[in-house]
Amino acid sequence: MKDKVVLAFSGGLDTSYCAMYLSVEKNLEVYTAIANTGGFSQAELDVIEQKAYKLGSVKHVALDVTNSYYEKSIKYMVFGNVLRNNTYPISVSSERVFQAIAIIEYAKQIGAKYVAHGSTGAGNDQVRFDLTFQILAPEIEILTPTRDLELSRQEEIDYLKAHGVEAEWKKMEYSINKGLWGTSVGGKETLKSNLTLPEEAYPSQLTAKEEKEISIDFVKGELKAVDGVSYENPVDAINALEAIASPYAVGRDMHIGDTIIGIKGRVGFEAAAPLIIIKAHQMLEKHTLTKWQQYWKEQLGNWYGMFLHEALYFEPVMRDIEKFLEHSQETVTGKVIIKLKPYNYVLVGVESDHDLMRSEFGQYGEKNSAWTADDVKGFTKVLSTSLKIHNSVNHSF
Repeated sequence: MKDKVVLAFSGGLDTSYCAMYLSVEKNLEVYTAIANTGGFSQAELDVIEQKAYKLGSVKHVALDVTNSYYEKSIKYMVFGNVLRNNTYPISVSSERVFQAIAIIEYAKQIGAKYVAHGSTGAGNDQVRFDLTFQILAPEIEILTPTRDLELSRQEEIDYLKAHGVEAEWKKMEYSINKGLWGTSVGGKETLKSNLTLPEEAYPSQLTAKEEKEISIDFVKGELKAVDGVSYENPVDAINALEAIASPYAVGRDMHIGDTIIGIKGRVGFEAAAPLIIIKAHQMLEKHTLTKWQQYWKEQLGNWYGMFLHEALYFEPVMRDIEKFLEHSQETVTGKVIIKLKPYNYVLVGVESDHDLMRSEFGQYGEKNSAWTADDVKGFTKVLSTSLKIHNSVNHSF
């Protein structure tokens, strides 16, 4: 009997090559599995399944981990307003761990000797998959043909063509990874510092031209309503917002950052709903949290995002940060009003019972109700004491 290998399969070029190579060159019984983190419709999953069987898969499965991905990662990224380098909502970076968990659990379930993925040797995903597999199933050997053979995309295409595989090769010039929390796009333009992706490289195109004002509602930091429609499951709310916002082609950008392996990397992405949610949530927090809550949340949110990106989801301190972030959301409830425009959106304002601007203590720049002019004079005098001492001793200014 042939040994079993479970291949993390997306239907893209790298995993298509791996499916054929593991079957033909390694004489393995290939089981393909796609771990869906919310980016695929049923029709798209059906197409991926058909591809898998054409490439020699013995059995293909779709593992839906969308709700788990939300509950164990996205929720906390929203609480922490996580944007890597203040740009990227850590779309692919965060979902890879949960895809890897699902893949390795399936491999254990069917008694596979090997588990495989199509990551290259120059990216972050190889570390995310390898590390997760090693932690959860050190007894299962990891196979990585694309990485080990150091193949170019053209070499993979040539191999598949030589084995009679027909595909839309032009589309495969771009590597597209779809998930609930955004879509990353890589291509020849992202390999250089002075180019950007062409319009046609983005999966979502601009179709909405008229300005539109919508609202989204948060309850204790979680998205619960979109444009007046309530959702029990935040995943459904995210999808609803994406359906409204993506036709405006908002949430596009180019992320430039430091990879886990130490080199600089560029990737294009589109994440209409994630970026609107994070920025709207952050605006609501400005109204409902104190200065020091916001300050320490920003520090811990940055660490949380960095550890997710660096494949350190299993580090125990992550659970500690999650507890802090969750507790910080007790008063983050309210409505955020947003205006959508082609390629742009504007945060108009918020409505919340916890809005700290609604207090009767004063109105900034207009009215002070809880203190007098003399109170401020005395406060300022005391506040300046330590600075006066330092300046008088050191003559700094």
